[in-house]
Amino acid sequence: MPVRCGVSPARNVDSKTSLAFAPDLTPEPARDAADLLVDALAALGVEYVFGVPGGAIEPLYNALARSARRGGPRAVVARNEQGAAYMADGYARETGRLGVCIATSGPGATNLITGVACAYDNNVPMLVITGQPPIKNFGKGALQESSCTGINTMAMFRPCTRYNSLVSHVEQLPTKLFNALMQAQRAPSGPSHLSLPVDILRTPLPEDLEMPDFAGLLRRAPALVDLPAVRQLARLLFSARQPVWLIGDGCADAANELMQLVQRTNGNFITTPDGKGFINPRHPRYRGVFGFGGHASAAALLQDEPDLVIALGTGFGEFNSGGWSTALLNSRLVHVDDSDENLMRSPMARLHVRGHVKSVCEQLIALLAPARRAQEAQLLPFLHPQVARQAYEAMVDRPQALHGDSGMVKPQRLVARLGERCPPQTRFVADAGNSAAWAVHYLAPQDRRRTPDAAYPSAGKDRRTRDSSWLRVTMDFAPMGWAIGSAIGIAMANRSCPVVCLTGDGSYLMNGQEITVAAELGLPVLYVVLNDGALGMVKHGQRLAGAEPIGFQLPKVDFAAMAAAMGIPGHVVRSPQELDALDFSALLSRRGPTLLDVRIDGEEVPPMNLRMKTLGTAR
Repeated sequence: MPVRCGVSPARNVDSKTSLAFAPDLTPEPARDAADLLVDALAALGVEYVFGVPGGAIEPLYNALARSARRGGPRAVVARNEQGAAYMADGYARETGRLGVCIATSGPGATNLITGVACAYDNNVPMLVITGQPPIKNFGKGALQESSCTGINTMAMFRPCTRYNSLVSHVEQLPTKLFNALMQAQRAPSGPSHLSLPVDILRTPLPEDLEMPDFAGLLRRAPALVDLPAVRQLARLLFSARQPVWLIGDGCADAANELMQLVQRTNGNFITTPDGKGFINPRHPRYRGVFGFGGHASAAALLQDEPDLVIALGTGFGEFNSGGWSTALLNSRLVHVDDSDENLMRSPMARLHVRGHVKSVCEQLIALLAPARRAQEAQLLPFLHPQVARQAYEAMVDRPQALHGDSGMVKPQRLVARLGERCPPQTRFVADAGNSAAWAVHYLAPQDRRRTPDAAYPSAGKDRRTRDSSWLRVTMDFAPMGWAIGSAIGIAMANRSCPVVCLTGDGSYLMNGQEITVAAELGLPVLYVVLNDGALGMVKHGQRLAGAEPIGFQLPKVDFAAMAAAMGIPGHVVRSPQELDALDFSALLSRRGPTLLDVRIDGEEVPPMNLRMKTLGTAR
């Protein structure tokens, strides 16, 4: 008779000790399709599966319970399936590994869709598993049926996934799972969806079932690079006077190489809103963010018509292209990316270079080195803190809002103080709307190479992966409340770094219940609610457009009291003095979340002119 994994039958156990020390001889159930799925995730290094249980997905939770006892992937229970998708999103962004979310059939599946669509539009690799009632009950009006004969969630997932299939026979599962995992992680990455009927999930695996090499998916193929195009770009760089480098979200693992190229070419660099988190925003050659929430200095740099602009790792969506600005999208542009989908969005570019961004940069460094070795200077030293502060305040809008001690808390001051006061390894995640606009424009952490205390590892010693970033915002498909769950996924992925979630009162009212997951798991997440009693972007958008003032008001809510009711410490911050009195290192060192209900000055207008322009409502 088989025994539990890792337990051997006892020998020569006397009767006095046999009851206390006899091994558990309860046989493990036969391996089923759900075990196969969990084992594949383990082979890929996935640690957590985010979801909400339900009848149609129960066998998968059984498999996860068995897996957790073996030290394999384990379940994290969200409060809503949408939150589970956001957590999987944050986990994938921080680790570079696959994010996994699961839901039962019917409304469980439909609750996932917004989070899955967000991951699709932001190229986040994700495996999405949903349940179905037994196949024999399809078409009979089964509870929560969501196949083609019910509320067809398969059709709903099709436009927002890279792969989408229903498994109707257990023999299909290995191949379809392998294809789903491969599609999720190849460029352009994104979610893959598999829907499994409950009877398929609990089907024992045939002994002769051929298994793919799931672990082999971790062995990345050599990066393909268009070498003739790289050589052509090198020639353009030799003749360029002072090129501009635009760093996008696809440059995660190439930041060091890009800084070398900026130096070697005597260039300057700007970032997209979602590329800002990969660089030091106080670097002397940095000219700011171009796009949503961005800086006039970045726009002015492009308006000066540099002879060459190299954009890397971006798809030129509305927020990342300055509303498709012709100052960027013109014949001076060179577009570097490993995704044909992204390259197709810049047909006017002088040159397209297809290839993995880091590999392209390495090739350029090798090509530029011989001719420029004599000219190459040491990397510029980082500016003295006082000079850096002056440069920062010259870059941002309304720097006077950062100072003064009277009245309400200015959101500009709040965000600037967070950058200055939080430990260097803090991960920031900013929600859709005003929170993202304020963070993109004003958040600028101090030199991350220095650690003021020993509470966290020094920069370079933390568990920073090739895809991790100190600032995460979501572009294109940008749902409110995304940051609340994403912060949990980031904290689960990296226990050595605290996480700060910037969110608005409107977003928190949508998804704030997920803070209880952070409490349950003891995650050091600081939730900062920008509380102005309004849907702020709606309010300011209506005012700037001269539209009717309607539908933006929110009730006055004490979010600190709400947190306290959940057993979570909360603080109301009403003044600049109260903000400055907070000990952020202490708040981020506790085992568990903390909430700050910051009563901000709601009359401060966020940097959202780009959004007004593209909506056609700017005046």
